[in-house]
Amino acid sequence: MYLITVLQQTDIEKKMQEAPNSAYEIGVVIGSYLPFVVLVGIAYAIYYYQKKRKDSE
Repeated sequence: MYLITVLQQTDIEKKMQEAPNSAYEIGVVIGSYLPFVVLVGIAYAIYYYQKKRKDSE
């Protein structure tokens, strides 16, 4: 599992330094935070659904 984690890590600072323009930098930032934001949204939706289901019982 550790090997997979090491292989999937990206060096954002290196990508920022090699970026051809600022639009690429913005894309790198969005692309690095988007999976986290999606997971938080899914977790909140599950929490809200379970809370609503518990209250209706």
